[in-house]
Amino acid sequence: MDRLETRQFAYFVAVAEELHFGRAAEKLGIAAPPLSRAIASLERRVGARLFERTSRRVELTAAGEVFLVESRAALDAVDTALRRVRRAGRGLVVAVRSGSGSGVLPLVVAGYGGAVEVVFTADQVGALRDGTADVGLVCGSEDLSGLTTVELVRERPVALLPVGHRLAGVDGVTVGELRGEDVFAEKCPPVALDELVDLVALGRLIVVAGDGVVGRLGASVVGVPVVDLPDTALVLAWKGRDAGVRGFVRMAADVVARRASVRVQGNDR
Repeated sequence: MDRLETRQFAYFVAVAEELHFGRAAEKLGIAAPPLSRAIASLERRVGARLFERTSRRVELTAAGEVFLVESRAALDAVDTALRRVRRAGRGLVVAVRSGSGSGVLPLVVAGYGGAVEVVFTADQVGALRDGTADVGLVCGSEDLSGLTTVELVRERPVALLPVGHRLAGVDGVTVGELRGEDVFAEKCPPVALDELVDLVALGRLIVVAGDGVVGRLGASVVGVPVVDLPDTALVLAWKGRDAGVRGFVRMAADVVARRASVRVQGNDR
């Protein structure tokens, strides 16, 4: 049998996930009749019926269930091959939100033996899903379905306040004490950190962010712990089963663990 094309696997997966030819066609950006003909041609090529179709519903057959697993694996393999080729030219691509994980990112990049390109974006998850990035440093509260994740570090929530604010000199604040303020209560803010810090310094906004940003605040803004909010998990997320990416993730976890151990030992003295 002639080899199947990547496009045929993608068409099949779309229909299998939607179980509706119209929705799958819309997702793929094509018309429904050509998609239906492509699936019928695919079934002839593989020699098995992949879908049971009636006027009311579309369902996977037993053969279709098996083919869905294999199709996803085939598409993942193609994605992995493309990432490896890209990495050979420019290194591992890591997507990061501005200001997120700034306490650990330089350590992780420095600890990696190969080339790393850091891309700052507000949509790390989108970059991972479309193959623009190999690894993302992502807030654990985001929708990470379809991605593999490892928790890297936890950040304490802090309220970013202008230095002249009534609460700027306290050891900690509560959500209740911030009530009535103009608060951007987002511990993984999608807006560029520098823009948020400028707004805080001007007294126009109070931001709740992870404490990894504290070292980048400058002299006009302070970070005060918010004592009644939970910590935020920062995770490394990636798509597929690329051995190079997994090696980077293991290295990053080791670097962060060693950093935490040094901090603990220093506090014990």
